[in-house]
Amino acid sequence: MKTAFLFPGQGAQHVGMGKDVASAFPAAAEIFGRANAVLGFDLASLCFEGPAEQLNSTTISQPAIFTTSAAILQVLRTSPRTAGLRPDVTAGLSLGEYTALYAAGVLRFEEALELVHKRGLAMQAAADQADGAMVSIIGLDTEKIDLLCREASRAGLLEAVNFNCPGQIVLSGERQACRLAESIAPQHGAIKAVPLEVAGAFHTEMMAPAAESLRQALAEAYINEPTEIRIIANINAEYYSTSAEIEQGLAKQLTSPILWQKCMERLLGDGVENFYEIGPGRVLKGLMKRINRKVKVTNISTAEALNELI
Repeated sequence: MKTAFLFPGQGAQHVGMGKDVASAFPAAAEIFGRANAVLGFDLASLCFEGPAEQLNSTTISQPAIFTTSAAILQVLRTSPRTAGLRPDVTAGLSLGEYTALYAAGVLRFEEALELVHKRGLAMQAAADQADGAMVSIIGLDTEKIDLLCREASRAGLLEAVNFNCPGQIVLSGERQACRLAESIAPQHGAIKAVPLEVAGAFHTEMMAPAAESLRQALAEAYINEPTEIRIIANINAEYYSTSAEIEQGLAKQLTSPILWQKCMERLLGDGVENFYEIGPGRVLKGLMKRINRKVKVTNISTAEALNELI
């Protein structure tokens, strides 16, 4: 019976995340301390106390989500009852792919955190240079999404970039095009259209400057070759086989669609039965319910959830 560890991406953050875990488990508190030392500011305080405006910023939310997920993972790794719980495969939604690589032993904690921090800074800088936005469309299949995109594209660049689960696809592009898509989505049969609170048009060519900056950071990082634990890539739902592929995939991810539904369907097709969502929030568990209702995902986001396992 195969096991997968899943890690959330940007948007999962909330004030107070990780506070109960760090209070209850010294292993988690140590991870937050290491993060503070790497970054040179009090990330733990921002996670535990906020303010929300700061925590929600791209530059802070990305290292915050990574660190909180890593802290929960550290408790699982160091508690006697769960130390033997090892994944056959790891997966992370967008930003979460860095946590998946860390969990699989491909990146060290400090290196992964530095990359995540640089990623957030680069994405914010690229967003500041262009007027981009994102909007989540609920209730349309890919064919209808294509039609909606084509029509709304008359107002500017617009692409479908997050294929999260059946009936939930995120569009990204120039702000005017996103607004037009939001207004005409009901005419195409959408249940609703929800503008996302993000800094810019993530996963489009508008993030090309960020991808270039990240490419340079990745070239300087030490990425181990994947070994026993497999990691599935967001951009193509294929398993990474070399460190060079990982380096290319992480850079390409910034300007490419995220195929989360395909990734989960691939894992299910390859015999994964046990899924653990490790990190803040419950987004991935919710998406899996829409992908395959029969699959059980154990959410581990709080000290209470950890205590039930250990």
